[in-house]
Amino acid sequence: MIKTLLIIGSILSMNMALATNNVLPIDNSNSPSAVALSIFENTLSSIKNLRKQQQATPENIKVLIKEKLLPNIAIKVSTQLTLKKHWHNLNIQQQQIFQDYIVKSLIKDYAGVLGSYDKFDSVKISADPNVKRKDDKAIVKLFISLNNDPKPTRISIKMIYSQQWRVYDVVFSGVSLIKTYGAQFDSHIKRKGIDSLTEKLTKKLAKD
Repeated sequence: MIKTLLIIGSILSMNMALATNNVLPIDNSNSPSAVALSIFENTLSSIKNLRKQQQATPENIKVLIKEKLLPNIAIKVSTQLTLKKHWHNLNIQQQQIFQDYIVKSLIKDYAGVLGSYDKFDSVKISADPNVKRKDDKAIVKLFISLNNDPKPTRISIKMIYSQQWRVYDVVFSGVSLIKTYGAQFDSHIKRKGIDSLTEKLTKKLAKD
């Protein structure tokens, strides 16, 4: 389940990230669904070309993630929602530690998935034109089909607008990236407290 979520999430997030290299601008005049779908298709093509050129190395994928993906994910929003009530009990330095940890985790997970997944040629995607939208947030539903599966997988992409649309969560079969990280954090906090978790994450970041 988690691996499937990471595969779908990483493909979608990479699509959002490569927007800066495509002709379609990300601005408020474009619907979130149109933006997500257009970027998704362009990114699939980029990944296929990378593989054809035999340049899809873990190093190249990590560089791509750092330079193109991360600026297009609302990391602070994601981290704040992940920590919920605990977020406001942290000072600025501690909040940054949690953001840095999620960033490094995304790089590691996405690089691993994108490096091992070899079926991008069979991926087909479509978007539901009906988008739930309120103020600066939107939920886009995408339908992803692998190997011409007649029953495509439906995922929900939560997006927020600030100069451009950014992804802050991906939900698949009721499981979201935010909830996944949140469950990990909450388990440690209940057992040992948030200061212990902050110290643990600090040590992990120092090892990288």
